[in-house]
Amino acid sequence: MHQVNELEHGTIKTIEIMVTSIGFSARRNETTYANSESIDAFNASSREFTSMQCLLVKVITRDGLVGWGEAFGHKSNPATLAALGEIVCPFFIGRSSDPVTQTPAAERAFHAFGRTGPVHYALSAVDTALWDITAQRAGLPLRRLLNPEARNTITGYASLVHYGEDPIQVADQLRLAQRHGFRAFKLHESTPTAIAAARETVGRAPLMADVNCKWTVQEAEAVLTALEPLELLWMEEPVFPPDDSAGLFRLNSRHRNIAAGENHSGVRALIADMECGALAFAQPSVGKIGGVSAMFEVIAAGRRVDAAVVPHNFYYGPALLATAQLIATSAANDLPELEIPFLHWDSLLHPFHAPHQNGVLAGGSIPLPDAPGLGFSPDPQVLERSRITHRVID
Repeated sequence: MHQVNELEHGTIKTIEIMVTSIGFSARRNETTYANSESIDAFNASSREFTSMQCLLVKVITRDGLVGWGEAFGHKSNPATLAALGEIVCPFFIGRSSDPVTQTPAAERAFHAFGRTGPVHYALSAVDTALWDITAQRAGLPLRRLLNPEARNTITGYASLVHYGEDPIQVADQLRLAQRHGFRAFKLHESTPTAIAAARETVGRAPLMADVNCKWTVQEAEAVLTALEPLELLWMEEPVFPPDDSAGLFRLNSRHRNIAAGENHSGVRALIADMECGALAFAQPSVGKIGGVSAMFEVIAAGRRVDAAVVPHNFYYGPALLATAQLIATSAANDLPELEIPFLHWDSLLHPFHAPHQNGVLAGGSIPLPDAPGLGFSPDPQVLERSRITHRVID
């Protein structure tokens, strides 16, 4: 990793907290649903949603550098906003912008508040912004700061929202995603009928499913056995609770395709499940687990224990770019890499917001920004128009 002298880091002067809300279409045909909605309205893939919020953090140093981060998210934003405004951002004001020293200091200060949840989501956003500043100060894209041999392109896969287990709509959406250039696909369906329709549509292409902790271990065992002929690359969060290590180990020992990690309680718990073989695919989320610092720790652990790390990403702001930059620090392989929400957005916050919509996705491959830092540069007009919350902490 490229080194930046701690004395070269500027002092944090101001932190701005913003929430944007941008509308989207999931191209659903509401008249053809074969089944009623089978997920609750708190799930980000529910058809209750017609817009998505992005909780942005903008860190400004006394010497004028600006770093961006993003916290999870969605319907938990009121709690994370409170954590940012009242606890996390005030802690960082007047401190060095060096994440190597300041993120551990914050984690120690906040240790009694838990290893996941709104305070940790807030810290994730600030940590990401500090890494953005650090890479800018070094004059390097974040991926090159973390690994001088990092790649300039990665692959993306389409992450579909929930289509009510309707096989016709699932097939229609997958064909549309194929026309947009995607070569790998993730569903949020859980029935064999819907998943079989997906497999028939995409042929031998990588196909994954996220069922949002739908089953008991016994139920998951039965469904996974029935789905074996469909050769899912991974089954994501099959059981509740999502970090049921014993249950995940039991399922993965037989099926070898269990994925989880977005909702594990911090780095230690996720790495422990990677080490014991409970997961075939570890899925940390940069806006939840502790930002770039925590993500890079999980990626390093994956190399150490030979476990696949495929970050979770249902973001459209700085967290999307941070995830892409982190993926590029690892050598290319045959796995799907960057999760891209397959939505049609009313407007794009920045050029990387929707690679399938702005024309940069070709054959599933995505070129990464060459600018120093994350490469996040929001369109000022879209930011102003979509912003619904703005607070300044100094």
